[in-house]
Amino acid sequence: MTFDFTIRHGTVVNADGAASVDIGVRDGVIAAMEPGLPVGLRDIDARGRFVLPGGVDSHCHVEQLSGMGLMCADDFYSATVSAAFGGNTTIIPFGAQHRGNALPEVIADYSRRAAEKAVIDYGFHLILANPDEQTLRVDLPQAIRDGITSFKVFMTYDALKLDDFQMLDVLDVARTEGALVMVHAENHDMIRWLAQRLVERGHKAPKYHAVAHTPLAEAEATYRAIALSQLAGTPLMIVHVSTPEAIRTIAAAQALGVPIYGETCPQYLFLTAEDIDQPGMEGAKFCCSPPPRDGVAQDALWEALKTGVLRMYSSDHAPYRFDETGKLPHGNKTSFKQMANGVPGLEARLPLLFSAGVNTGRMTMEQFVDVSATQHARTYGLYPRKGVLAVGSDADIAVWNATREVTLSASMLHDRVGYTPYEGRTVTGWPEIVVSRGRVVVEDNALHVEAGSGAYLRRGTPEPVLAASSGSGWMMGASAHAFGTYRDEA
Repeated sequence: MTFDFTIRHGTVVNADGAASVDIGVRDGVIAAMEPGLPVGLRDIDARGRFVLPGGVDSHCHVEQLSGMGLMCADDFYSATVSAAFGGNTTIIPFGAQHRGNALPEVIADYSRRAAEKAVIDYGFHLILANPDEQTLRVDLPQAIRDGITSFKVFMTYDALKLDDFQMLDVLDVARTEGALVMVHAENHDMIRWLAQRLVERGHKAPKYHAVAHTPLAEAEATYRAIALSQLAGTPLMIVHVSTPEAIRTIAAAQALGVPIYGETCPQYLFLTAEDIDQPGMEGAKFCCSPPPRDGVAQDALWEALKTGVLRMYSSDHAPYRFDETGKLPHGNKTSFKQMANGVPGLEARLPLLFSAGVNTGRMTMEQFVDVSATQHARTYGLYPRKGVLAVGSDADIAVWNATREVTLSASMLHDRVGYTPYEGRTVTGWPEIVVSRGRVVVEDNALHVEAGSGAYLRRGTPEPVLAASSGSGWMMGASAHAFGTYRDEA
């Protein structure tokens, strides 16, 4: 058997264990995994290295117009290049519907942008801001059947938020069509009330963003979103969880067998509200929603990742430049209510977690793979094509040097944001070779593929088990955990 290339002598790690086996690749797919494979047409010696599934980042914003009308700094080329250098082989960003937009037009525009520029594989979520009759009855069901099997709704932001009635309508469509709803859970009126009083009193500096986005707003909205999902009988993903209160609410629902899932992000594990309290406008570089919290919250998030209460770790990459096109639309007079919310993190996501998690013993290598790749693929209908190293899976592979030290800086990253909130941090552990569908994308700190060579991923749909009783929501038992298996219609 002749292989297009082989990766030999490394330690292969999946979410369920590690083994000293070689990998043989043919036609973009893993064709063999066993010790002592013969050398392929190209051979990569991974001696002393860890061979992991390529990262899957299922929550990032790319070439997307924000609710404030600002375009992201990263297009599909710069974002996917940055993702690849950070050890990722798949991203799932958002095609955003704004009020007045028709979903087919949003999807067509986003698809064109990605097809022209992406260097690694990609799927789409949708953002729903206009759940009218056409969207709910025609356009959204068609999008789900076409392989866009997840979408996000907001409980805050004037231009995007849905009320509870609208959310129930959306959840009902998701249940009928077998899709997963992602929720930005913050109580809009709590934030609005606090922000108004802060601004009236002249408190406009970036640090007051964290004050306005009180942990109570996230806690209340998380509880309410879960209640709505139970009423509708629909699985739910609470995105960018940042507080112990939200974690406890999610864990309580899971203990009852309710299919509620959660994710967190680097900004909540590695930043705190103190980072926002900087002189002048510097704190704006750390403003995102929800905001970073404190050390107690960080400890709770680490524990929730290890125990599985939080299913995955995503970047929520929101690339806005530190100028009038993004963070500072009114220059130094920009208030915390006027700046773009979000921080970059696509390329730094995995090295940060590897360094602070694996290399400190805070999590195992298997847990790292699980929360950074495998659970993303399972949750969003890509497994086992993505998220695992197995015969028949796409050859999406990252070869990691566990001892390589890298100091993060905007100048060495590949996005177009111009700053990183992790400037000057030294991480230990770095992906030195990244392979996507059998193509060597990154090697020797250089890009080896062209724009447009990434492939669109039509995703499978979840098959949740509904309760037999009417109106009672999800079955309060083990059978509810059948959510998470997928019918791949690709």
